[in-house]
Amino acid sequence: MTPCVIFAGGGSGGHLSPGLAIAERLQALEPRVRTRFYCSDRDIDRTMLTDGGADHQVVPAAPLSLRPAGLIRFLRGLRHGTHTAAGALRSDDATLVLALGGFVSAPVVRAARKAGIPRMLLNLDAVPGRANQWVARQCDEVLTALPLHAEAALPNLTGSTDFPIRRIAQAPGDAESCRKSLGMEPERRTLLVTGASQGASTLNEFMRAFVASKPSCLEGWQVLHLSGTHDKAALEQAYDAAGVQATVIQFLEEIGLAWGAADLALSRAGANSVAEVAANGIPSIFVPYPWHRDLHQRFNAQGLVDAEAACLGVDAIDPAANMQTLGPLLEGLLSDAEARDAMQARLGQVGRKDGASEIAALIHARVFGGGRQTT
Repeated sequence: MTPCVIFAGGGSGGHLSPGLAIAERLQALEPRVRTRFYCSDRDIDRTMLTDGGADHQVVPAAPLSLRPAGLIRFLRGLRHGTHTAAGALRSDDATLVLALGGFVSAPVVRAARKAGIPRMLLNLDAVPGRANQWVARQCDEVLTALPLHAEAALPNLTGSTDFPIRRIAQAPGDAESCRKSLGMEPERRTLLVTGASQGASTLNEFMRAFVASKPSCLEGWQVLHLSGTHDKAALEQAYDAAGVQATVIQFLEEIGLAWGAADLALSRAGANSVAEVAANGIPSIFVPYPWHRDLHQRFNAQGLVDAEAACLGVDAIDPAANMQTLGPLLEGLLSDAEARDAMQARLGQVGRKDGASEIAALIHARVFGGGRQTT
């Protein structure tokens, strides 16, 4: 019988990319293993999994909320999603479920538990969300890919691992070749602006304000801006009006080209983005997602910030306010090559192992009868 490993998660690239990294290493390690993703119905899931050549199944679910209406949606989604996942798990003859966190993982893990299928959770954030807290209690084994924040806890934690990164997220060549592949000037210094897989509207608005008021700061630079599904035309117009050379792309599957092209990045602080910055050695300003009350994304980047290998900015949401909070940071690093070089040197001192291969080997051991091997 062919073993089948289910990856449960979705709703953002930050949940899917680590799973795709593990799946590619697992299938290289053991071609007999079949992998399948149970994901959300969001466009980003379909796009990433289709482009990644990953077989997938949509599981209806809703994010966990403590507000009455949101809680009702979550409970309905949990019930419906559990029913859908149960049928899919039977059809797939699932051997093991690896939960990648987020709201989609909850009904899948619940169905797997009822069916007696082994369950693992890979926590991907320094501060686990409510869904991960719930899912962890339903799993046999819980790993974290980032050190937990001092005030955070995760039930049933059994070990830790390095962050799994897709091969496609690693620069495939030097800066000049990466820029050339993206249709950019090969020898021109490059600023990468990214809000991760779905873009970041406030960073888009900030950059429009920045280039309008300080175009001279980007003299000698070009911008590679990953905008997400909105704002592409407005950004292109803003860069053109300011006389700033820019390439605006809504979504880039081969994200390693973007990291490889960059001399400096302005990025959200999702765990996946932080790990990719460290792996590619890109001096960066991390800007945590501003609508989390506790700004918990900042803890994903805190290790690099403490090592002076990255900077942490505050997203004040309003573009004018961001000109005061983010503007000086960006202006300073654009003009200070020595500071960028120092950050890059410190990034080179950050030890990074292949977390995806680590976890693939662990899954292989579970599927083929190995013992527990957590670190």
